[in-house]
Amino acid sequence: MTQTVALASLPKHTAAVVRVVGGARSFRRRMMELGLVPGTAVVITNVAPLGDPLELLVRNCRLSIRRAEAEAIQVLRPDGAGAK
Repeated sequence: MTQTVALASLPKHTAAVVRVVGGARSFRRRMMELGLVPGTAVVITNVAPLGDPLELLVRNCRLSIRRAEAEAIQVLRPDGAGAK
């Protein structure tokens, strides 16, 4: 079973799959150009000391996005994932 959550709410090192990229058209296009397209695996690998930005691992590349941007991206994660 899986659940849909905002990318920003994932704990570090939790694997998930992009489901929906929301927001304005220009924002969606930029995220998709960076590789965040529906069906792509994503992991939050690091978080800055003050909580913003987030470092992501997407398609074997690392990129950083703002937490507010990550709130607009919905991901699927397995139940119990990230629970340590």
